[in-house]
Amino acid sequence: MLDGMRRDEMRAADADRQQVAARLRAALDEGRLDLGEYDERLQQAYAAKTYGELDLLLTDLPDVPAQAGAAVVPAQGHETRRWLLGLWSGWVPAVAVTTAVWGATSLAEGYAVYYWPVWVAAPWGAVLLWQTVAGLASGEPRRHAEQQAEERAKAQAKEHARQLKRERRALGTDEAPGTPGRPG
Repeated sequence: MLDGMRRDEMRAADADRQQVAARLRAALDEGRLDLGEYDERLQQAYAAKTYGELDLLLTDLPDVPAQAGAAVVPAQGHETRRWLLGLWSGWVPAVAVTTAVWGATSLAEGYAVYYWPVWVAAPWGAVLLWQTVAGLASGEPRRHAEQQAEERAKAQAKEHARQLKRERRALGTDEAPGTPGRPG
């Protein structure tokens, strides 16, 4: 059945959408797209269902070198460590604080009182352990890293837009240079 199907009719995967997002980001960095066009195309890229819809977003852009998109996807290996640290980062200090309170109470009493922090550590730890196993099995660290990279790219694009706006104000115009009707 797939033999008769054209490429532009085939369903695109998340990786394909992320590759297009990386190419759009590179085009924004090169000044080939303004922030409005980038945002619009980025939304269309993540909403695209077929290769044809994705290809339309890049037709007026030259090919972008492979390294330009590489910055969007985080390095392999570190993403799992970062995800695990983020997942467990609240548990460790909470258990440490409750254990310190238990220790101070035991010292004040002169003997080791019932270790009540277990009621904080055990249930929370069991939930986190379940989330860790399920997340690692489903590729959650990679998805989380890609989402954070995309959020960083959007933040950089917004900062770039703010910088352009400040430069335009400094020049005494709110229009981009070269806009019809304005000297550029």
